[in-house]
Amino acid sequence: MFNFENHVVVVTGAGGHLGSAVARGAAEAGAGLVLLDRSARKLATADLPAGARVFARGDLDLLDRGSVAEVLGEAHRRVGPITGLVCTVGAFDAGELAFEEDWSAFEAMLAANLRSAVTAVQAIAPLLAEGSSIVTVGARAARKGMGRMAAYGAAKAALVNFTESLAEDMAAREIRANCVLPSIIDTPANRAAMPDAPFDRWVAAAAVADVVLFLLAPASRAVSGAAIPVFGRS
Repeated sequence: MFNFENHVVVVTGAGGHLGSAVARGAAEAGAGLVLLDRSARKLATADLPAGARVFARGDLDLLDRGSVAEVLGEAHRRVGPITGLVCTVGAFDAGELAFEEDWSAFEAMLAANLRSAVTAVQAIAPLLAEGSSIVTVGARAARKGMGRMAAYGAAKAALVNFTESLAEDMAAREIRANCVLPSIIDTPANRAAMPDAPFDRWVAAAAVADVVLFLLAPASRAVSGAAIPVFGRS
């Protein structure tokens, strides 16, 4: 469906379900990969096609701009010019009632869902080739507040706004930025947390990855600053 033979794509949170689905899809389309995660163990289990061009680094603090920039500089030298960034790092906490939530919960959600993306973008910005594409991963909760999700929703909403601003600020370099907004992604962890939920209505990680890959591809060259719902049937 896509041809990424001349592309190098960085995926943060590459050991997670969505990150690994994006990495697998990009590799199957011929992209070189730079896979970053805080867990080396998860990266070691990545299911990638034989012969894929991969630079992987685990045990990395994805909130430390200096560390991320150093690793990306090395990856740039080894794999080649970077043309795409996908920020899949995030966390979810249902939390308390909005008027009872402790500020520490907001700080935790902002760090995981916003700061991780800001760190990656700022570290990679000097390395991105003209015409590159950045994709962040928001959530349905970014568009509509939900009960007991004040901290999570606020962090994802901030990520959407950051992505929209980024699209404006990078336009002069012809670098695009877009955000995908999944609903509940069908993962083993989500099934375990919600055993009575209608799994068949959730969106598959591979389906979200397909939208991400489209936003990385030249076919989406006219799309920037968008927040795209990826809800499946939920």
